[in-house]
Amino acid sequence: MKTFDYRAAAATADGLEPNAVFLAGGTNLVDLMKLGVATPDVLVDVSRLPLGDVAEGPDGGLRIGATVRNSDLAADPRVRDRYPVLSQALLAGASGQLRNMATTGGNLLQRTRCRYFMDPTMPCNKHEPGSGCPARAGDHRNLAILGGSEACIATHPSDMAVALAALDAVVRVDGATGERTIPVTELHRLPGDQPERDTVLEHGELITAVDVPALPFGARSAYRKARDRASYAFAAGSVAAALDVADGVVRDVRLAFGAVAHRPWRAFTAEEALRGRPATPESFLAAADAELRAARPLRDNAYKISLVRNLTAAVLTRLSGPAEPVGGHR
Repeated sequence: MKTFDYRAAAATADGLEPNAVFLAGGTNLVDLMKLGVATPDVLVDVSRLPLGDVAEGPDGGLRIGATVRNSDLAADPRVRDRYPVLSQALLAGASGQLRNMATTGGNLLQRTRCRYFMDPTMPCNKHEPGSGCPARAGDHRNLAILGGSEACIATHPSDMAVALAALDAVVRVDGATGERTIPVTELHRLPGDQPERDTVLEHGELITAVDVPALPFGARSAYRKARDRASYAFAAGSVAAALDVADGVVRDVRLAFGAVAHRPWRAFTAEEALRGRPATPESFLAAADAELRAARPLRDNAYKISLVRNLTAAVLTRLSGPAEPVGGHR
């Protein structure tokens, strides 16, 4: 590992030197440093800043501090009752030990696990723009089918981010030019011709909190993840959903897909196709098909289309049935 300097942040707007990065739980960053993928000169520790609380929002939602640990957030009774999709997504990620260290802000900013990105000896446009994307012709089974480009087909690995995208959550950031808010659906970039940029954050901007707005039907929500093994594995595909049904008709819906794109994929087309339609498996499948028409799979990842299609129908069918106890236990 390259040598580096360390200091504790004094404030949320504590500026960063050109090759400095923020450190919170370190569950992703330290791994990347050990591999030689990340080589910062300075680590600025933000874990001691007063950003570790979950507070009631003015509209009945929640404000989640950036350093709230994943395990604490998943166990919070307000999250379990009002937004079980978020609690379930958190519990589907990593291991218990990692959830005890990982933070809300760090989870959002974790980087892709594409094998070419994780190996600094391989060409990768995220390492060195212009060096190419060997994944397109190589190992891409778990990579993007939506929103990719010739330069990159990496996927964002977070489970939590998929749930937050479905819940219309908003990220609060602070930096040298002051505070601003960014919808979670707009925080992460599609790769385009600049795959080295994962998010719209400027250097030195720090996530301070995530605001989750009140959602009247948020208690009827769920997250489902398909993966190669039962635990401690990243998703091959996932679905976060919240559903409002009256008299057998979909009044409103929130839907997002994971492990299919460079960012959590909010399924706006599928949502629009569902509103006012019968709450039936046929409608759910048709809505998923409408969203997935934009998919551009490669040789080995076309299976994700049917996987996400079927996950969508399964989650929405379950949510459209008799109400189950809230609290994240489903």
